[in-house]
Amino acid sequence: MSSNPPHVVPSGRKHWLPTSAGRLVRLLVVVGCIAIALLALRAWQAAKATPLLPWHTLAAEEPSAPDILRGDWQAYVAHEAGLFARVRSELDAHMTPEDAHPLNRYTAGSLSAPDRFQHDWNRSFVLEAKIPPRGVAVLVHGLTDAPYSMLRLATLYNAAGYIAIVPRMPGHGTVPGALVRAERAQWQAAVAVAMDEARRRAGGRLPVHLVGYSNGAALALLHEVDRLRRGQPADANRMVLLSPMVRVSAFARYAGLAGLPALLPRYARSAWSEVLPEYNPFKYNSFPVHAARESYLVTAALQEGLAVLAADGRLSGMPPILAFQSVVDDTVDASAVDRLLFDKLAADRNELVLFDVNRNRLLQPLQLAEKTAWADALLHGTAHAHAVTMVGTTSLDDAAAVARTRRANADALAMQPLGIDYPTDVFSLSHIALPFAEDDALYGRIPRAGHPLQLGAIALRGERNILVVPQASLERLSYNPFHDYMTARISSLLEAEQISTASRAATPAH
Repeated sequence: MSSNPPHVVPSGRKHWLPTSAGRLVRLLVVVGCIAIALLALRAWQAAKATPLLPWHTLAAEEPSAPDILRGDWQAYVAHEAGLFARVRSELDAHMTPEDAHPLNRYTAGSLSAPDRFQHDWNRSFVLEAKIPPRGVAVLVHGLTDAPYSMLRLATLYNAAGYIAIVPRMPGHGTVPGALVRAERAQWQAAVAVAMDEARRRAGGRLPVHLVGYSNGAALALLHEVDRLRRGQPADANRMVLLSPMVRVSAFARYAGLAGLPALLPRYARSAWSEVLPEYNPFKYNSFPVHAARESYLVTAALQEGLAVLAADGRLSGMPPILAFQSVVDDTVDASAVDRLLFDKLAADRNELVLFDVNRNRLLQPLQLAEKTAWADALLHGTAHAHAVTMVGTTSLDDAAAVARTRRANADALAMQPLGIDYPTDVFSLSHIALPFAEDDALYGRIPRAGHPLQLGAIALRGERNILVVPQASLERLSYNPFHDYMTARISSLLEAEQISTASRAATPAH
């Protein structure tokens, strides 16, 4: 029996491509067909989905990153004032009577209108020191958020004698449609301008703190990482991070593809992953896919920068970091905060504070153990070059909350009772909860006089699939039961820094 020679095709068929190339072409054809089918499905979903409203389609044009960098803090705030005026004028021109709603933040006089509060905290603001300033703090809010989320911490710094500078990130605070166009370079430029202002006010004499929440924490880290990569020193003396966005889901990486059908006006809705009623005065509920893509680019640049600096041995130039993170987090990869950030920071001057799940006898069996395994190993496994503190309970039958601290390169645990119980109706903290106290005027659960809309106090019960907003968004914890512990930790840093500064000033020069 004979066999065909290599590369000879029997039965008279033409052999026009090598076998491996033919398989590659077939694979590309299959992938192309799948991509076309997915885009068609996305377009079909967009055509049937909730229509866009004026606050989704308005441009709300922001200055480009180079324009922001060419100006200063005063120029940034001045442009912001004009931007808000233009947005309000355009909204008034495009909104119809059907758009008015008692919970619509863009309806004048509604329950969720920003003017219900003492100040429109959607805008950049500065809290000036009432005494000779002891330092300057820049506080950077998160994605879809507004400067309001940094108000409580800004007030804490200000009470300690710090000037608190809270910039609004471009694309935020106005209309959700602004995030369809906002780019990470603009966010980075706004952080740089705020830090320039902080250094100007500090005058080389006062400490500067850089505080970030979620995407704002990633931007804060990236700001310092980029300085070190350029051969410049860090311009913050310390960093404080809440729910730092070091790594996000794989969806964010490819989110831009989901918006491709929006290139055709008929399918503009595909540019949005969520279109929801805007009932929050200081945060967007609707979310464009472009914003997810830009947040991914921030984290990708941050991870790359950290890896480069670690390989070069230059991460020692980073300021000391105190970070607070929920053990479980549906927005970011919580374990990446340790693996991709803290494990690279070799200096013994950094601490990661974790808020554990509620481990009481009724709730623990209902939780996924694999979600918390990384944190358990961090507290009890191999020692790390940074300190770790776990806030939670230690017994299935005891609700008393304690803070267990493992110092850098140590095995023993120090125990600090907090004098409070882990709330029985809370099974974990959330990504969004950390900056807000229980008595927060918007996100807290303790009623505040004069504030008719307190989202943290909402406890709805009823049938499924009847609300126009996801039930999960109303059930997600919006305040931090351990906020007092967190602020006490930050306050102790400020007190220690003040003592250290006074000691250095009193030491005669030689």
